[in-house]
Amino acid sequence: MPIFERRPVAVEKPRAVPRRLLSASLLLAALACTASVVQAHGVSQGDLQLDHPYAVPSAPGEPHGNAYLRGIKNSGAQADRLLSASSPLAARVELHRLKPDASGLRGQQVEAIVLPPKTVTRLRHTGDYQLTLIGLKQALKDGERFDLTLNFEHAGSQTVKVWVQTPRDAPSAQDPHQH
Repeated sequence: MPIFERRPVAVEKPRAVPRRLLSASLLLAALACTASVVQAHGVSQGDLQLDHPYAVPSAPGEPHGNAYLRGIKNSGAQADRLLSASSPLAARVELHRLKPDASGLRGQQVEAIVLPPKTVTRLRHTGDYQLTLIGLKQALKDGERFDLTLNFEHAGSQTVKVWVQTPRDAPSAQDPHQH
């Protein structure tokens, strides 16, 4: 009798991952990605909630562009003020109040934007205020993002990620009079 005997070794096939488990895992991964995008569009700073910072694409060679926020909600008991803003994408950023004139809305520089307590202040392309990026270092292209630092009187400074996108009701980037 041989000392070593050959015996068949049972080799198990790798088990397939059940489709339901795989589907659930993929769904959870997708939800995790979505949650981080939503979070990136809403930032809190003290009593302020900064909702959906965005910019409208600029025409190539245009020396300035505009950035907006869907809203700045002041949940506090006292007013705050947006004093200034800056971005590495522009030489400077000015705070502008939009006023209608014969050719549409025109931006007029203001020293600060007052944020009353228990109120949402909108900085929209169709609203009262905007942040004007002066001396753009590159064109604002749809789908890109850039940093914008907002400086508040009471809440301090907060850097947000601005998404460049074409709003459904935005004027064309080729029409320089409509900003």
